[in-house]
Amino acid sequence: MDDLGATGVVMKLSVRACAECGNALSQYNPDSVCSPCSRIGSAPHVPDRAWRAEEVQRALAAWDFGELLRLLRRRSGLLQSDVKALTGLAQSYISDLENGRKQLDGRDAIVDVLNGMGLPADLRPLLLTPFKDHAQPRAKDSLDPAMPWTRARMVTSLEVAVGGPMKRRSVLTALGGAAVSQYILQSAIAPTEAMAAEAKGAPVTPRILRSMQEITDEFRQLDASSGSGALADTARRHLKILLGWLRSGNFDEKTGRGLAAVTADTAIQVGWYTFDSGQHDAAQNIFLGALRAAHASGDSRLLAGALSFLAIHGYSVGDPREAVAAARTGRQSISDQDAPALHAMLLTRQARGHARLREERHAMAALDEAETLCGRGAGEDDPHWLYWINRGEILGQRGSCYLELGRPTQAAHAFDAARDVLSREEVRTRAQFLSRAAMAQMRAGDADAGCLIGQEALGLVTGIKSARLDENLRNMLTEARELSSARPVKPLLEQGRVVMRQRAMA
Repeated sequence: MDDLGATGVVMKLSVRACAECGNALSQYNPDSVCSPCSRIGSAPHVPDRAWRAEEVQRALAAWDFGELLRLLRRRSGLLQSDVKALTGLAQSYISDLENGRKQLDGRDAIVDVLNGMGLPADLRPLLLTPFKDHAQPRAKDSLDPAMPWTRARMVTSLEVAVGGPMKRRSVLTALGGAAVSQYILQSAIAPTEAMAAEAKGAPVTPRILRSMQEITDEFRQLDASSGSGALADTARRHLKILLGWLRSGNFDEKTGRGLAAVTADTAIQVGWYTFDSGQHDAAQNIFLGALRAAHASGDSRLLAGALSFLAIHGYSVGDPREAVAAARTGRQSISDQDAPALHAMLLTRQARGHARLREERHAMAALDEAETLCGRGAGEDDPHWLYWINRGEILGQRGSCYLELGRPTQAAHAFDAARDVLSREEVRTRAQFLSRAAMAQMRAGDADAGCLIGQEALGLVTGIKSARLDENLRNMLTEARELSSARPVKPLLEQGRVVMRQRAMA
């Protein structure tokens, strides 16, 4: 009866066959060919659904192209050979990208890869333009990273950031998240602005440029020894003079780029002094203006320098993902430069971002590469202002990463190794590392060593004005209070009370 219908007539099931191979088609397959045959001869492609995953879009926004390729490939069921067919990249290079051993070099390579992988048009704003907020005042236009990067907007952004003619407005503090990421990305892909100016002011001469750069270099040396507290106001006035030259001076294209370079270097320093004094939002806005000036200079090393300070802001008080993106973008910008020290510095910034994100493997890989590059010595293209990158700096950054990752014993070992090679002339830097080394020893259970190192750090800070150093010292003393029963803690806390009171009164 199973083969009989209601009328007693035998019912024969209709079976459809694949038009290509003749095999039976599933009743759920509406097509004329089976699934295996549908894949034969079809070109590899990335389906739109793969681009819609949040993690894919996050990798795109972070400019993490290796991670982007890996995620797209897995979500599309593609092999690395398929990605090779789509992008033209060598399969070994694709493997290195996905494993973080290499990066895409240059704007053209990035555009070719994104086009090959079929970046949907509606996702381009993640890479090329900021998220719009039409409710914001028009004053924000000069700070909008999608607006054309012109000399006038560069000058205006810095004038606003340092309290110039437009004054600093609260709208600046709204720049964060997506807007900062867009600044980072636009700095690498926006066309370079024209710099020649025929204003009514005096001509800018090579001698003026040299003298302005010498003042900035002197500020840098003073900061390394005595901190930024006494420098911020004077350096800010110096920057305003440079902005005055840019706005009303008379100069050709070459001189204009030189003037932008000195301005970028000075703005980076002013941003750092502002950050070191605890004014984090103001510092970020100055760093963004410095990024525009570095872009205008055409010097990719200055661009990398500005990005490195944005990275410090990101891993210290902002979004550590921005720190990683800024450091990576900085490295991409100098991919054609013989600058191992600059690459090493950016890698330490990237490592700190990874550590904040608890990405230990990536953090340690970046530090290992930084140490290897540092061992090569300075390259032909390493900038004159990069004087502090040495093995001691990298070991100290390794200690800071371990501390962030909750591995105090390893942090203590790294800081111990750093002490022997850190410069004694850079007192502020040495005091900061020692305060962290003391915390590492305390957390590792060695109160004696931690307190002795802490007292050494406190003995170095007289005359150094730095809110960032003060924060490190307070954290160290807080850590010591948790060990109040340990014998050596009392002298450290007593010394700490005296020192911190003196610093508060200074």
